[in-house]
Amino acid sequence: MSPQAIARLVGVAILIFIVIIMAASGTYVIHPGHRGVEVTMGKVSEAFKPEGFGLKVPFITAVYPTSIRQQTAEDKAECYSADLQQIIMQLQVLFRIPEGSVVKLFQGYDGDLFASLISPRVQEALKEVTALQSAEQIVKNRDQIKTRALELTRQKVGPVLVVEDIVIENIALSKELERAIEQKMVQEQEAAKAKFIQQRAQIEADTAVIKAKGEAESFAIRGQALKENPTFVDLQIADRWDGITPLIIGGGAGVMMAAPDLERLRQSQPTNMPAGAARPNRNPQLKR
Repeated sequence: MSPQAIARLVGVAILIFIVIIMAASGTYVIHPGHRGVEVTMGKVSEAFKPEGFGLKVPFITAVYPTSIRQQTAEDKAECYSADLQQIIMQLQVLFRIPEGSVVKLFQGYDGDLFASLISPRVQEALKEVTALQSAEQIVKNRDQIKTRALELTRQKVGPVLVVEDIVIENIALSKELERAIEQKMVQEQEAAKAKFIQQRAQIEADTAVIKAKGEAESFAIRGQALKENPTFVDLQIADRWDGITPLIIGGGAGVMMAAPDLERLRQSQPTNMPAGAARPNRNPQLKR
C-alpha cells in the first residue's frame, strides 16, 4: 500500500474518532425519576432538563442529573418532656425534591440535603412538641406527636423540599420512668375494673328493688281484686286447671275416687240419722 493511501486511512480514522467524541460530548440522557441541571462555562441555566435524550454544546456544557424520587433517611432525636424527662426517638423521614427546586438547590446548597435542610428542622419541631407534654402523654399520644411535628417541619422547611412523612419507630425512656408508667397503667386498669364491679353490683341491686316492688304491687292488686270479688280465686283456679279431674285417695283399703263423685256420694247420705248411728255404705267399692 502506498504512503498516500496509508495517510488517507489515518486521516479518515482520526475524523471518525473526532465525530464520535463530538457526538458523545454533545448529547446527554436523563434517566427516569431525575431532572438535569445545565451548566455552560460556569453559568447555570434557569430551566431544568426533563427526562430523555437531548443535545448540548460539546466540551463547554455539562448536564448534572438530580433525583426527584422519594427518599428515606434515618434520624434520631433527643428531646425533653414537660416533666423534664429525657426522651430519645428513632425516626424515619420520607422526603423528595420537587422538580421546580432542582436548579435552586443545585445553586444554593452543597452536600447532603437531608443533613443540611431537613434533619435540623425535624429535631427542632419534635423538641417544640414534646416540651408541651409529659413523658406519659408522649408515649400514649405518639400519633398526635408525629402529626404535629410533621406540620411544624413542613412550615420550617418551606416549599424548597417536600417532607412526605415522619415515622416514629421507637421511643426510648429511662428504665425508672418506664417502670413508673407501667405501674401507673396497672393501677388505672385495676381502678377501672373495681369501678365496673361496683356499677354492676349497683345495677343488680336496683334490679332486685324493682322486682320486689313489682311483686308487692302484684300482691296488692290481687288482694284488692279478691276483696272486691270473692270469686277471683275460683277464676284463678279455673284459669290454671289442666283439664284433669282431681283424685282423692282414701285410707285403709286405698280407695281412689274423683272429687265430683265423692261430693255426690256425700250428698246422697241421709242427713236425719241419729247421732252415733253408722251410715250405710251404698257404694260397694268402699267396703272394707
